[in-house]
Amino acid sequence: MDDLVLPEPRVPLPAGRLMTADPSMSDETTAAQPYAPVFWMSERPVGGEVWAACRAEHPRSGLWPLLLLHDLRDGDGRPWEQGELTPTPVSAIDGYDVADFMVKTWAEFEELETFRRTRPGLAAPGVPVTDPDEAADRHARLFDGQHGHLGLVPAARGADALTAIGWTGPCNHSDMPPLSAVLRSWESRFGARVVAVGFATLYLSVAAPPSTVEHALHVAAEHFAFCPDNIQQGGSPYTLEAYARELVGVDTWAFWWD
Repeated sequence: MDDLVLPEPRVPLPAGRLMTADPSMSDETTAAQPYAPVFWMSERPVGGEVWAACRAEHPRSGLWPLLLLHDLRDGDGRPWEQGELTPTPVSAIDGYDVADFMVKTWAEFEELETFRRTRPGLAAPGVPVTDPDEAADRHARLFDGQHGHLGLVPAARGADALTAIGWTGPCNHSDMPPLSAVLRSWESRFGARVVAVGFATLYLSVAAPPSTVEHALHVAAEHFAFCPDNIQQGGSPYTLEAYARELVGVDTWAFWWD
C-alpha cells in the first residue's frame, strides 16, 4: 500500500486524505504494512450521488467506494479516524470455501440443526429484479444525511474492500477474510453490493432477493452463519423463520455485530 495513489478523478472529489491503520491493532503475521495508507476518506459526509458516481468510475479507477458511517455520539470517528483496522492481503480470501464455512458455522448453533443435519449446500441464486449497480446507487442515496464519509479502497470488488482495509466490525464472531468470501458469493448469487459500513454495521444492496419463504429460509441460514446477532439479538420472535419472512423480496440487507 506504500504506493496508494488516487488516479486523476473524472468525478470531482471533496477534500479528503489518505488513512492509515494503527500499528498496535495489527497482527504481524497477517497485516500488510500497517503504517502505509490503507484507503482515502473524505473530510466531510457525502451524499449518495457522489458514491454512485465513484461506483461508476470503479472499473477505471480500481477504487471501490464505501460510505463510512460515523457515529456522532462517540465523536471520535471510530474506527476510521482512530485507525482501528487490521489490513489483510485480499489473497487471504481465496483460502476459504463458502460452502465449507457454512457447514462448520451451522454446526455451532442449535437453531440451525436442520441445516447441520441435511447439509443442503448454498442457497440457490436469486432471480434478478433490477440491475445490481442501479440497486446499489439507489441504496446509497438512502444514507443521505446519515454522516457517511466517502471511502475509496483499492479493491476489485466491495467484498474485497472490507478485508483490504481490515474492518474489524465482526471481530467477536469471525475474522474478515471468510466473511469476504461469503460476500463474494452473495455478489454472484444475489447481485449484492457492499455500500455502507459503520463501526459494527454493514449494509448491502440486493438485486436478486429470495422471492419465496422457502428460499428465504435457506438464505436466512446463511445470514445466521455470517452474522448470528441479526437473529439472536434481533426483533421478537427470535426465530430463523421469522427472520426469513422479512427477507422475501427485500432489496437491502443490514447486519449488526455485538
